[in-house]
Amino acid sequence: MNMTAAKDKIMKPELMAPAGDWTMLTAAINAGADAVYFGIDKLNMRAKAKNFSLEEIPEVVKFSKEKNVLTYLTLNTIVFEEELNEAEQIIVEAKKTGVDRIICWDLAVAELCSRHDMPFCISTQGSVSNSLAASVYKKLGAVRIVLARECSLEEIKKIRANTDLEIEAFVHGAMCIAVSGRCFMSHHLFGQSANRGECIQPCRREYEVYDTAAGKSLIIGDDYVMSPKDLNTIEFVDRLIEAGIDSFKIEGRKRSPEYVAKTVSAYRRAIDLYFEGKLTDDVKKELLSELESVYNRGFSTGFYFGVPSSEDYAGVNGSKATKRKEYLGKVLNYFKEPKVAHVLIESGSVKENDELLIIGETTGVVEVTIKNFLKNDQPASSAEKGDEITFVVNEFVRPRDKVYLFMEVTTETKDTKQQP
Repeated sequence: MNMTAAKDKIMKPELMAPAGDWTMLTAAINAGADAVYFGIDKLNMRAKAKNFSLEEIPEVVKFSKEKNVLTYLTLNTIVFEEELNEAEQIIVEAKKTGVDRIICWDLAVAELCSRHDMPFCISTQGSVSNSLAASVYKKLGAVRIVLARECSLEEIKKIRANTDLEIEAFVHGAMCIAVSGRCFMSHHLFGQSANRGECIQPCRREYEVYDTAAGKSLIIGDDYVMSPKDLNTIEFVDRLIEAGIDSFKIEGRKRSPEYVAKTVSAYRRAIDLYFEGKLTDDVKKELLSELESVYNRGFSTGFYFGVPSSEDYAGVNGSKATKRKEYLGKVLNYFKEPKVAHVLIESGSVKENDELLIIGETTGVVEVTIKNFLKNDQPASSAEKGDEITFVVNEFVRPRDKVYLFMEVTTETKDTKQQP
């Protein structure tokens, strides 16, 4: 069978993106996501991330459906007895508003979804790592399983061959030192449980080991032995497609809109180019470079090719991104006919050929290289705080959108901790 014929028999996987707020939601959809997942301020594993309110969900669903994007609501914490009624109310409301699926792993939530004929998928917290476990969840009514992160590529292929349930797997983003994220460290040290979405990630910090007999201590921050690198599968994404995974999930509800825009865009291109027979090694390198530009702790292949080694720890507290954003100003107006943005510089300076990010709730993330701009209605090659500039932006941006310089990380700034 030739390669083209083989690709014709492979289903194109769904690309699922995180959405913590309206800006991230818009960025994910504009970048090419097929589905988005999000939480509300209760019973989700990213309680400390930005979340939507239950009252916002109808609008979120309406906006997404207008773009032909599926919506998945996370109810993926453990649920206590006194929260059962609340969980049921959320499920009823989600179904009423048109949410496509619930993501959960507490069996009570699964049972409540079944009672209300609400499709649900089993979260990675369920630690599903074999086809027999998948069949048990299927009997409960699950339509999809999010495989345990500990599954290798070869194990995924075996599971795929023995279940007709949809399979979802993570392809990019933060990894946890605990098995499928079921960790008690944050709860033990600070009373904030990861299993309730409250993790403050104490594992990412620098630690000191004290020898009580010798009265000496060692700093082990050079290795950050509990802080794994981020998962990145862009260099072998074709193998994941060929393994029959139904949905590719990007982690990152606590990260920035530009992270969502870049990662979704990169994997969107990779998937589409694969089915066009154009996903070359050179393209993969280009996409890898784009992924390196936004927040990351360094990259790892995770468990896909075996158990991670000591080289898969981050080694730093913060980001290894090759670029950072710095606030520049805000959009005052956008003129549709000439496609020109009018921007007030409120901090720093800008020059010709600088890269900018324009970010807003309705705009999402727009990246542009500034060329041939006007400063206070006169041609210019640079501008600074207090100046107003106009320049071409092919995508629609809006008044009050924030404008950032998107610049290379230099020697002076590379040690500065960047926001996710």
